[in-house]
Amino acid sequence: MKKISLLMLFCIATISSKAQDIDALLTAGVKNAERFANDYLAPGTDGLMHSMNANWFNTADAKPLGGFEISIIANAASVKNEHKSFLLNIADYNSDPEQDFTVEFADGAASKKVASALGENDPDINIVVRYDDGILGEQEETITLPSGIGSQTANLLPTAFIQGALGLSKGIELKARFVPKIDTDEIDFSMYGAGLQVEFTKWLPADKILPVAVSGLVAYTHLDGSYDLTDSSDISGDNQRLENDTNTWLFQLIASTKLPVINFYGGIGYIKGKSESDLLGTYIVSNGPLFSQTITDPFSVSSEVSSVRGTIGTKLKLGFFRLNAEYHLAEFNAFSVGLNFGFR
Repeated sequence: MKKISLLMLFCIATISSKAQDIDALLTAGVKNAERFANDYLAPGTDGLMHSMNANWFNTADAKPLGGFEISIIANAASVKNEHKSFLLNIADYNSDPEQDFTVEFADGAASKKVASALGENDPDINIVVRYDDGILGEQEETITLPSGIGSQTANLLPTAFIQGALGLSKGIELKARFVPKIDTDEIDFSMYGAGLQVEFTKWLPADKILPVAVSGLVAYTHLDGSYDLTDSSDISGDNQRLENDTNTWLFQLIASTKLPVINFYGGIGYIKGKSESDLLGTYIVSNGPLFSQTITDPFSVSSEVSSVRGTIGTKLKLGFFRLNAEYHLAEFNAFSVGLNFGFR
């Protein structure tokens, strides 16, 4: 079971390990660090929400009473170039009339594209924070903006699950999926979901002779994780960590063929989800050699998805063994494969 979670661990670890550099931006003020973190993390969390909703089904034909299926599923959402960067406008970072410092790019640019959690700054991009010290006069601090995971994942955001499905009466099928809990020195997270699929064609008198099945699916998925920043942070403090809580809903209409060996399925669905990330702990931000400020639980950021998707897939049945593959068209396109064992 531990091996099933490796893809998920890689995905969470790579995004989180790059996000640890966000704490250095507290030097540019809490509001500015929050603004940057929101733009930086959103493409990664949005892509994960699409990836974690693939392969909830491999047919519209609901299992009969007592029918079951156990699946090992691997998903991946593809990353487009538009997801790898965002426009950082320096004017936005100097808009607070109460801040006693200024922020600018080291090269004096007014705005430029910088890496999101899914991109890479090559070469490095620096910003300069300038402020007046009561004793030393004008001071400046140079901050290197964090890169993302770049090409390390070959432009993919993977997730993986163990999934089970159980048929009930009258075309009703219950589903559940989970990732075995991962708890390391720096990262711990868990992921689980539940779904209900109802086949409408089971209610028709001619169900057994119809060549196709039509059903609807509602599914919920939850992810929570934490990344310990204390050992890797550039800022002194205590109990520094980045925590994430993600919840999604999938509403899907499905149609499929009902053939003995090879079948095809597809449908249209709607994904609704929200991902919240909290930078927690205490951070001691220095303002010159004589003054410092302690910041506790600096900020929370969030991103939301609300997206229609289309699905096409195929399934091969060989007795107790089944294999399926599918592709999703959405804001983040995704593909998935499943190794299934079952009885219907």
